[in-house]
Amino acid sequence: MDAAAGGAAGGLEVVVFPWLAFGHMIAFLELSKRLAERGNAVTFVSTPRNLARLPPMPAHLSARLRFMPLHLPAVEGLPEGAESTADVPTDKIDLLKKAMDGLAAPLAAFLMDTVAAGRRPDWIVLDFCHHWVPPIADQHKVACALFQILHAAFVAFLGPRWANAAHPRTEPEHFTVPPKWIPLPSTTFFLRHEAEWIASTLRTNASDVSDADRTWQVFELCRLVICRSCHELEPRMFALLSDLLRKPAVPSGILLPAAPDDHRNSSSGGVDPHHVLRWLDDQPPKSVIYVALGTEAPLTLENIHELALGLELAEVRFLWLLGKPAGSNKVAGPLPAGFEERTRARGVVCTGWVPQMKALAHDATGAFLTHCGWGSTIESFAFGLPLVMLPFIIDTPIIARSMVQRGIGVKEVVVDEGRQEQYIHELEEHLRRYKDV
Repeated sequence: MDAAAGGAAGGLEVVVFPWLAFGHMIAFLELSKRLAERGNAVTFVSTPRNLARLPPMPAHLSARLRFMPLHLPAVEGLPEGAESTADVPTDKIDLLKKAMDGLAAPLAAFLMDTVAAGRRPDWIVLDFCHHWVPPIADQHKVACALFQILHAAFVAFLGPRWANAAHPRTEPEHFTVPPKWIPLPSTTFFLRHEAEWIASTLRTNASDVSDADRTWQVFELCRLVICRSCHELEPRMFALLSDLLRKPAVPSGILLPAAPDDHRNSSSGGVDPHHVLRWLDDQPPKSVIYVALGTEAPLTLENIHELALGLELAEVRFLWLLGKPAGSNKVAGPLPAGFEERTRARGVVCTGWVPQMKALAHDATGAFLTHCGWGSTIESFAFGLPLVMLPFIIDTPIIARSMVQRGIGVKEVVVDEGRQEQYIHELEEHLRRYKDV
């Protein structure tokens, strides 16, 4: 059965189009897989290099999940070959948004060809920054849904344009309290030193459009807003968010990877990922702290050295996935002098990729030192691991405070796979209900 047959057989035709960051792409891919498993035809749109770096797909989904490459245009100042946020320093990310905006014409051509071939999509599921997609979709009578890979409380904290106009927030200190439109007791606020990032989203950047304006336009132009969360985590938030956005806000469930993670073209900087797992096999149960601070946390060399010395002083067993320092396209420079020699008997440092879900699931892993990205945080839920939280940017400080309030780290959070299936079923029903509104 090909993708067109999937739609003809009563399934939905869905196009998904994530922002060019791997945390976004992986979340969109998990949603795509869940929809495809239910008989819907899904087309995943991104750039060629990003598609080549995605995990391999289960063979049984190949008939219903296809991949459509769109070629990113060149933008002055953007490094040649850069197609994701992992390819550029932080100060170039807004240029990547500008390049992504150049995909409007290729996307329009793809939609025109798809409609002409008799496979008109029912939905385009897009990301926060695709403000130009809904007008293109509307020309072809295709509905749009926003998939926020964030938790619902943070989406509510951002708020729609009308709420921000009624209660203006222009300075960092305005974001140090929950907004007036959230009447519930909330840990959703920034500390003063964390708030500059959120205030900066209101300012026009190198892409010529502010992040806030991108998000507000997408809120206004989409029929549905989907959040990577669930009622068990945020029991009152989806009703509030629906009222706030004046349209249905629905959970996707937390979308834990359904199969062990295994990425194409991955390397561990000379350390075989299977060797890492064998090293874990030799450690006592619950004795290792797994350290991974994401692919985009703005770690400085000083941060890396302080963390290394902290691990050494703690005298704990550790498996450390070490990324790049901020502003560099190269893996981190030297660790503190003699660190690896002094800790070799109880620690492993990887400067590439390790299979995170397998590392978290291993009997030897007893805790997770994380930057508190939402994807990593919810992956930890499956294994009841205590979190050692070191947040840096975007929503991670808010997530950390929320996890402290919930007692994560001293109390296991049970993931019910049956409920995940129910969330996807309910999301599918929302897609069917609102596609012709």
